[in-house]
Parts: sequence; structure tokens; C-alpha cells
Amino acid sequence: MVIDISKLNETQLTSLMSRIQARLGELQLQKVARVRDKVMAMITSEGLDYGELMEHASFARKKRGKVKPKYRNPKNPGETWSGRGRQPRWFAAAIKAGKKESNLLIK
Repeated sequence: MVIDISKLNETQLTSLMSRIQARLGELQLQKVARVRDKVMAMITSEGLDYGELMEHASFARKKRGKVKPKYRNPKNPGETWSGRGRQPRWFAAAIKAGKKESNLLIK
């Protein structure tokens, strides 16, 4: 089936796009269900259950320990940052104002 989209107006195109996205979502859900069923069949054929497999999986997410703060806000010493994740606003503002990272280190 070929649709000549050059003759469609904005409303028709928007409607078509939303129908396409909905159908793609349905297809993705079907694909996930098929793969899940295959994986579960493989797990049960080996005499295991999903919980047991995940309990022993090496790729299971491990909790990370808390990291000590590395940087301190000179204007508000109660605000610190470990250096991981997104920079806090105070850190980005200090760098933009001309401070160096080494000036913000906790000593």
C-alpha cells in the first residue's frame, strides 16, 4: 500500500503520524512479548525460574556505595558535590564566573 502524502494537509498528516506511532508501539509490544516468551521457555527448559536466574546473574545491578564529596560551594559550604552525575548549578555558575575546579576542591 502506497500513500501519496504530498496531497495530505497538516491535519491529515498529523493523524497519519499518530496512527503510525500507535502501530509502531503495538508492534514493539508484540516483539517484546515474543522475545520474553522465548526467553522464559529457554529458562524453564533448563529447569530454572526467572527469579533464580536473576539472583545469580553477573549482570544484575549492584548497589554503589556513597561517594565522599569532592567539591564545596564557597558561598554556601553546606552544598557539596561528589563530581559524579550532573553538575550542580552552583558549580556550573562558579566555573562560568571564572573559578577553576581546583579552587572548589574540598581540602
